[in-house]
Amino acid sequence: MNNSKDSIKDSVKDIFFKPRVLVVDDEVRIQNACQRLLAEEGCDVEVAENGAKGLEMIKKQHFDIILLDLMMPGMSGLEVLKDVKSHHPDTVVIIITGYATLEHSIETMKKGAFDFLSKPFSPQELRLVIGKAIEFIRTLQDIATEKSRMRVMINTLTDGVLTTDNQKRIALANPAFLKMIGCRKTSVIGHKVSEFITNSRLLDMIDQAINEPADTFAEITDEITIPFSKEKDDIIIGVRCIPFRDRLNRNLGSVTLFHDITALKKIDQLKSDFVSMVAHEIKSPLNSILMQIDVVLAGLAGELTEKQKEILQKSSNRIKSLTKLSTELLDLSKIESGLINQEREELDLVELTKSQIAFYRDQADAKSIHLTIKETKKEIWMMGNRLNMEEVMSNLISNAIRYSPNGGKITAWVDEKTDCVKITVSDTGLGIPQNELEHIFDKFFRVKNEKTRHINGTGLGLAIVKSIVDAHHGTIEVKSEVNKGTIFFIYFPKSEYTI
Repeated sequence: MNNSKDSIKDSVKDIFFKPRVLVVDDEVRIQNACQRLLAEEGCDVEVAENGAKGLEMIKKQHFDIILLDLMMPGMSGLEVLKDVKSHHPDTVVIIITGYATLEHSIETMKKGAFDFLSKPFSPQELRLVIGKAIEFIRTLQDIATEKSRMRVMINTLTDGVLTTDNQKRIALANPAFLKMIGCRKTSVIGHKVSEFITNSRLLDMIDQAINEPADTFAEITDEITIPFSKEKDDIIIGVRCIPFRDRLNRNLGSVTLFHDITALKKIDQLKSDFVSMVAHEIKSPLNSILMQIDVVLAGLAGELTEKQKEILQKSSNRIKSLTKLSTELLDLSKIESGLINQEREELDLVELTKSQIAFYRDQADAKSIHLTIKETKKEIWMMGNRLNMEEVMSNLISNAIRYSPNGGKITAWVDEKTDCVKITVSDTGLGIPQNELEHIFDKFFRVKNEKTRHINGTGLGLAIVKSIVDAHHGTIEVKSEVNKGTIFFIYFPKSEYTI
């Protein structure tokens, strides 16, 4: 009995307001007993002697719980119940009846009653049913609060958000999306998406997401140009569309995100023009010079002394480094611009890591480096762009090989944490001085000392890795000790698209 009593008081405290209860019953004894007991439990209780009086009170103020007698003179409890549920669907109605037959119970439940009490009932029975009602109200409050919080958050986003059901009817559309498509209506919920979107590619993306097979999950991305007006330039929108699924992996609809990338595309165009100029004005002449040096080194222009060969070989290596630099500049530019809007799919990081280990096996063997993958789980999945993730692993493993002395050890593995997936690449190489760790992801930065001066590189590999990790909403950390080795840790959030 005490446990029931305590649980009701705890529930009342947890819902952050005093529950208002109306007792509608023609028996004064029932009115007084309910009012006294529920007031002691922390409720605000009022009474009405008949159905008409109860409805009159309900019109004037809101009640969270109504204890309603089923059999009263004049207006019956069923009539009151029907009126209450049509005008106040969130009010919890508990039927009180002296005729607790199965037929009565079914009938009241059909009309929206939460539960029922049969006369005579004990204080413990009343506490139990009120406690259940308060728990139900608290659940509804939590749901309403969460929906309100999500609505405010989505409506204040500068990116557009559109969700549809599996019939392509709009379930949610925030103001940013409506502005992007030039829609001045605010009430679009329930309408077919084709009523407001005329772009065929966008409609195809939504249709593709909704009809995506249950055994696959991929983001569909594209860039769409939306004509604005004669006075203003067209806007370019980066669009990402994904299926929305339930726990049984059934497609419930689609979620589409719209990001205005007009300014980024303009900047990217300037960068592309510059990179193209670099590629044309620098890379092509360098390749020509390299070809001429190779001709001389091959002896086709006459015999060379060993000293001449040594000088020309060094020149060739330097030119190759410059050519590689221009290539990686181009790659970095493509990655940074492409990361604005890239398609992603479910990737098995364990399989991806194993394939990169296999690719670099011969290179590691040439230096007698023990290159392995530590077994954790058979499969660990994340949403990502395959080429990007291969680039990340390739850069980390190749760097480890370059900066590890002969006979060293390199180990890579993938872990799954509660809220993230973690990639680790560890080596027993030269290590990085502590005062230089904060700069290793800067473009063109390289650790320069007596042991590293003979190692070729552009200083762009880790900058590329950082750009890709950032674009996947991940973080990268590094720990290192000179002459002992370096460990890179990459954390990616788990992608949850089901409910």
